[in-house]
Amino acid sequence: MKQLLIAFLFILPIIVSAQGYGDRKNEIESYKIAYLTQKLDLSAEEAKVFWPIYTDWQREQDELRKERSQKMISFRKITEIEELSDNQVQTLITNDFNMRQRELNLDRRYYSKLRENLPIKIVGKFYRAQEAFKRELLSKYRNSTKQQPN
Repeated sequence: MKQLLIAFLFILPIIVSAQGYGDRKNEIESYKIAYLTQKLDLSAEEAKVFWPIYTDWQREQDELRKERSQKMISFRKITEIEELSDNQVQTLITNDFNMRQRELNLDRRYYSKLRENLPIKIVGKFYRAQEAFKRELLSKYRNSTKQQPN
């Protein structure tokens, strides 16, 4: 119970800052936080280290996602690739590569932060829990769409 309280105190800023982005996003993020809290089973000291790193990482990922979606909007507005010059097509593709590289660099930077500050087994549990959460969320989403009447 004590660990949940500590985790909640570190997570509260995430929840408060996400309020402007819609209820669905808040619901998913709250669910993810509860999921990670349960799966990681962090001590009080580990939670003090982990949650601020996680919060910063999520904030930076959100910023990159927003930037990527803005760039993709212009790409989606293009109806035919044939209407573009070869240089324009090349620029769109290399911009996508650059964005994915920035995302990878961000992931590596935060992996290093986690590894420097927490035991590697906890870092491993975190990555495993993230993947399991994605699968669970997809499964939950698929099941909810199957149950909705057309």
